[in-house]
Amino acid sequence: MASAVTTTSRGQGRGRAGWVWALPPVAVLAVVLLYPLALVVQQSVTPDEGSTSLTPYADVFASESFRSALGTTVWLAVGSTVGCLVLGFALALVIAFVPFPGGKAVAKFIDVFLSFPSFLITLALLFIYGTVGMANGVWTDATGASEGPFHFLTTPWGVLLAEITYFTPFVMRPLLAAFSQLDTAQLEVASSLGARPARIVRKVILPEALPALAAGGSLVLVMCLNEFGIVLFTGAKDVTTLPMLVYGKAILESDYPAACVVAVVNIALSVGLYTLYRTVSRRVGA
Repeated sequence: MASAVTTTSRGQGRGRAGWVWALPPVAVLAVVLLYPLALVVQQSVTPDEGSTSLTPYADVFASESFRSALGTTVWLAVGSTVGCLVLGFALALVIAFVPFPGGKAVAKFIDVFLSFPSFLITLALLFIYGTVGMANGVWTDATGASEGPFHFLTTPWGVLLAEITYFTPFVMRPLLAAFSQLDTAQLEVASSLGARPARIVRKVILPEALPALAAGGSLVLVMCLNEFGIVLFTGAKDVTTLPMLVYGKAILESDYPAACVVAVVNIALSVGLYTLYRTVSRRVGA
């Protein structure tokens, strides 16, 4: 009887100790993350008069600028994700299964590339395809024209190219990790049975790569929804995404309730996609 009471007391003590250790990180998380989010939500339902109202949501949802920004954000994010999945899968296949000099160095460079800021890639594209970039310079020197033909970087297609260029390594990294664990004996058996490379990729490699594709694709989709630097540095004035709309409402127009409404919508989209990703990844893993 005494031993049972002692065991119960020890269990209760461990439970209290666990709560004591959990309180500091929970408090830090609440102050650093949850409190600012709560302020954004509060401001989104607080018009300039100070009263609580859903008028800012009604005004923002009814505006053409919001609907246009939402549509642009979604199609850029989806298009970039599809492009990254296709290009990342093809490049990862070459790096993992096609021997060539410097293959290991390229694989290591992928890890370094992930640390680059997004505006750096955009600046590189501007140097190549910008109005006074190398491509237009070569064209004008060769033809004598007053200007070159490459002006797409300031269009949605330029933003799409920049996002695919920057985010493709985020798909390649989990794919290369998955390919490194693939049993090469399966490939050798399939090849010995006369299977062509395309069939081997479709029947053997692709099923093993699906979890990595789901992880990388969902990560890219969420990051593209929240991307700000690429759109800003391309100079695409006619391309307004949700993050750009938040910037315009808050900084240029000083309309903070509307900016917070757009921010709440952006957060809701990101959290919803992350939840969907977790659900899909669990099912794919199972």
